[in-house]
Parts: sequence; structure tokens; C-alpha cells
Amino acid sequence: MLDLFPASARIDGNELLIGGMRAVELAEKFGTPLVVYCEETIRSRAQALRGAIGNGRVVFGTKAFPNVALLRLLREQGIGADVASAGELAFARAAGFTGAELVVHGNNKDEAFLREAARDGATVVLDAPDEAGLAAAAGVARALVRVTLGVDADTHEAIRTGHHGSKFGLPTGQARALVHDALERGIDVLGLHVHVGSQLADFDAQAETIVRLAAFAASCRDELGWVARVADLGGGFGIRHHPDEHVPDAADLARSAAETARIAFAEAGLPEPELWLEPGRSLVGQAGVTLYRVGAVKRLPGRTWVAIDGGMSDNPRPQLYDARYTALSAARTAEPADETVSVAGMHCESGDVLIDDVALPSPRRGDLLAVPATGAYTLAMASNYNGVGRPAAVLVNNGEAKLIRRRETIDDLLCLES
Repeated sequence: MLDLFPASARIDGNELLIGGMRAVELAEKFGTPLVVYCEETIRSRAQALRGAIGNGRVVFGTKAFPNVALLRLLREQGIGADVASAGELAFARAAGFTGAELVVHGNNKDEAFLREAARDGATVVLDAPDEAGLAAAAGVARALVRVTLGVDADTHEAIRTGHHGSKFGLPTGQARALVHDALERGIDVLGLHVHVGSQLADFDAQAETIVRLAAFAASCRDELGWVARVADLGGGFGIRHHPDEHVPDAADLARSAAETARIAFAEAGLPEPELWLEPGRSLVGQAGVTLYRVGAVKRLPGRTWVAIDGGMSDNPRPQLYDARYTALSAARTAEPADETVSVAGMHCESGDVLIDDVALPSPRRGDLLAVPATGAYTLAMASNYNGVGRPAAVLVNNGEAKLIRRRETIDDLLCLES
């Protein structure tokens, strides 16, 4: 199971350590639920993905977890920022991103958001038939055009994006017209953007999409006299959340994507484009571990419920995507995992179940559970359901912990009331 945890995770006697810090000590100092991020893992993932893409560009899918400290850390590693709202753009700005470091997304960007993007000199991904006009009016100088090429990825239907009828991007005819419109309006259209889905467990769908992208780029050259200089291949590389999952290494997938693109564009008679990637989960997902305190334990006929002090308000992925997780009893690691239990959240929903079945040392009130691979799309999707404040987050490295997001308080929840 330790393979699912950050690179710095270790077992010392009976306890879990992350970044040289005892999980028990972190929980005592910062409270629970607590998301613990490993700096070593983030740095190594960033370096591996940059190395895999070669001379291209890697930008972080900020939606995975918009946090200023993590964004600063990624920027130090030469990673850019992909943002899809004014709020995410504000996080990136606060972390120091500007100009070519920024890629702006969104399937419903308004002129105010586009003006903010233009002010920062960001590259805007055009996503709607009329967006070239809005972008030009807002002063956008550089853009990509997102095209949907009709490839169904083997992932949960809620996170597929490249299929026919997707709300993202445009089919080839409309995308080609959008390229022409943007060029006519004086926007420097750098190239094309595709994305097939998230939590991809293999390369098949992306490989097919890249081949189709090269063919589409060739049609744009033939019909518009325009040659794409950039091929943004999106992100979506998966990580393992559960021991039963088999997911290729993200750097290997990135390397395959880059090589496939180079071959496909060459075979289409096109010059090699600059390759961009937009990973999110694969940069920060495995770096994060969530610590929960066990409360009530109910041993019922056929099932034992172990209730924790969090749940769907801090990690809604099991409810949204049928996501599977596992857990480690962080202060009882050397004890036999002799009881199979279900880990339930504290919320007023029967569906608030974090883990259906996991083997643990016979649980008791006060135990500390560590749930690995929770660094992406947990806090980013967290809510205040049942009036619960969102958890704190810390960054650990070499025996030191830095608070990078404080816990929400009751006063925080009330401050918006009028």
C-alpha cells in the first residue's frame, strides 16, 4: 500500500511518517481532517513530466488544487498554470505567474474574464463559435483553438471530454471556422488544443486523438494556409488511488504522447509543433494524503461502519465518480489488519461513504486514518455541506511542516451572511 503514498512516506515502528513528520504529530498540531502534501513528490513529478515532454511546455491544471504555495513550488520547477476562472487566475497571479506562463480555459468565458487574461498576456484557448470576437474586443493577443475529435476515452462518463457532443471545444468544421475568424481579427493563433478526458489509465484514446489532430491540422493548412505551431495535448494522466488499480506512469504517458505527436505531424507533412501538456492530478495527486480522526464505530450484522470527522464535504469524488480509495491506520501500522470495514463520512447522506471495504486493525474511537492519493480534486471540490468548514492543508519536507491553507472556522462560514 505504501506505493500509493508520497515518495517520502515511511513506516517507523508503528507509525506513518510523511516528509519526515509523524502523521500523529501533524494531526495533533493542525487538527483533522488535514491534507498533507509532500514537497519532494511534487518536485519529482514536475521534473519527470518536464523531462518527458522535452523542449515543450508543461502547465499545471490548477483546478486540481488552486493553492498559492503549491503554485509557487511548481513555478520554481518551470511549470506554467492552466486556469479556467477569474478565481483560478487570481491564485496564479498571487503565485507570480504571468504572460506565457498562463493558459486560460473555459467553455463559457465572458469578456470581463478575457480582459483579465489579456492584461496578463495569457494564451487563451478559444472554445466557442463567437469567442474570437469577444477575445479580440478584450485585447487577447495569442490563442489556441480547442477541437473535439470524437474519441471516447475509457474513463468515467463525467470526466470524458473528447467525444462527439462534448460541451468542450468544437467539431472540426466549426473549429476550422474559428481559426479563420481569429486570424481575421488579428489574433495570433498559435495552434490547436485537444483533451480526451481525466484519470486516463492507458494511452489508446490519446494516441487516436493525436493522430486525428495531425490530420485536422493538415486540413487547416490546406484550406486556410495556416500552420499550427503548437499542439496542446491536454492532460488527464491518471494516478493510482487503490492497490487494485493499474495505471501507467504519467511521465511514460507524456513521453508516448510527445513521440506520437512528432510522428503523426511528420506523416501529415507538417513541421514538428511545440508540444504542450496540462497535467493536474499527476502532478499533485499522489503528493497528498488526508488524515482523519475516527469517531463512532458501529458493528452491525454484515457490516462495520467506521465514521470519520470528514467525508463528502472534503472529498466528493466517491459520490461523483465512483472513486475508490484505501486507508492506513496511521498510528497502528504494525498491527494486523484483521477487520474489514466501511469508512463513512459524517454527513447526512447514506451515500457519504469514503471507502466501501478496507482491512484495518480493529478500529476504535480516536484512531488516525491516512487516505493516500488525495492531493487532487479533493480540497478543490470541497464544500461546506452541513455547515462544515473545509480542512487545512500543510506542505511537509525534511521534517518541517508549513501551513499552506488554514482550516475554515464557523466565523468564516458566517461572514458571507447578510
